Amino acid sequence: MKTVTVYGADWCPLTKRAIAHLEQMKIDFRYIDIDQNPRAARWVREQNGGKEIKPTIDIGGEVLSEPSDAELEAALL
Repeated sequence: MKTVTVYGADWCPLTKRAIAHLEQMKIDFRYIDIDQNPRAARWVREQNGGKEIKPTIDIGGEVLSEPSDAELEAALL
């Protein structure tokens, strides 16, 4: 099973959508609110050319930025 970490913000609708989809798929994941974690926010910017894109999701080393539900599913297979 791939390790899944969601980097996002509690107020972000795209983060909420991604989390809801992972929960619907019954995927275990770790959530990190980058508004509360400066180190995680820095990592997100490093992955996205300096931009703080939410959500940024690490799936077993594969990094997805603002993925669609279909992109999430494909990365988890």
